Amino acid sequence: MKYYIIAGEASGDLHGANLIKSIKAKDSKASFRFWGGDLMQQQTQGLVKHYRDLAFMGFIEVLFNLRTIFKNISICKKDITAFQPDVIIFIDYPGFNLRIAKWAKKEGFKTHYYISPQIWAWKEGRIKDIKADVDAMYVILPFEKDFYQDKHNFPVHFVGHPLIDAINNREQTNKEAFAKLHGLDQRPIIALLPGSRKQEISKMLRIMLSITDTFEDYQFVIAGAPSQDASFYAPFLNKQNIHLLLNKTYDLLSVSHAAIVTSGTATLETALFKVPQVVCYKGNAISVAIARQVVKLKYISLVNLILDKEVVTELIQGDFNTQRLIKELTKILDKDNRASLLKSYDALEQKLGGIGASDATGQLIVDALK
Repeated sequence: MKYYIIAGEASGDLHGANLIKSIKAKDSKASFRFWGGDLMQQQTQGLVKHYRDLAFMGFIEVLFNLRTIFKNISICKKDITAFQPDVIIFIDYPGFNLRIAKWAKKEGFKTHYYISPQIWAWKEGRIKDIKADVDAMYVILPFEKDFYQDKHNFPVHFVGHPLIDAINNREQTNKEAFAKLHGLDQRPIIALLPGSRKQEISKMLRIMLSITDTFEDYQFVIAGAPSQDASFYAPFLNKQNIHLLLNKTYDLLSVSHAAIVTSGTATLETALFKVPQVVCYKGNAISVAIARQVVKLKYISLVNLILDKEVVTELIQGDFNTQRLIKELTKILDKDNRASLLKSYDALEQKLGGIGASDATGQLIVDALK
């Protein structure tokens, strides 16, 4: 069978890679073309566009890049037509993928969606397009099944969260060997996860790094995004206890004592590694003002959303400043606060459904084609 997969972000690349691995194990004649990244490339040939050329965040940023976005949509349609896949698999990335899905459905292609757009947060009206244009939906958050099936009468498959697979399948990291390999000392590590796009990294790191002198008993390690070069981070490495580690986020989290994390999938990854965290976000003021009018959520972190309570502190816009960050980081370094937070993390993992998401999704897709 021929599979066409579209992932537009780093997290989609990770889950796309694991899905490809699962499909290959079940379909020995599988061939692929895909939009994704380095991890998907490690699994198979067929990269059309790398996600680093696709990611634009915020309303204003998207507006400024509309010409590029529409050009990419045109390229994608032509490439699908030339490849003639047996199925198109969309991974999140709704602004782009739902446009392609609408076109693809009219052209007669099978359309499967892995990792639902967050229409339960905003743009709920997209359910009409999903019901019309998507043949099968595979959801990864427990409340999404109720949202689709009970509220909108659209059957979906709850497959569990693929991050659990990604984390459980990796080799254990030796803390001492890790420190020696990367030129670190034996002080506890505070991981800094500032995001993956240049515009957000610059904003987030400026404030994250403003607290380092207050915590001299710790060393700070920046999780460099795979989409960025080391040279981009060079201006931020201006103190002795600040380090950079490129494309090794899971290794870093596995040996970290605490973390400061930009809102997004990384908040859930950090929780699954059982690392106490402070969640932060600071974006374009106009984009955030618009988002606050249309997003219907009490929280911005997946940890709090899934557990439906404030387990991790969220510092957004003006609240994300040096003084508040020092206060909240001090809290999660406290022994009693850490114990309570880690207990909540255990409850979170139970709600996510355990291991096997990638394998279950791959089996469902292959079976559907048969």
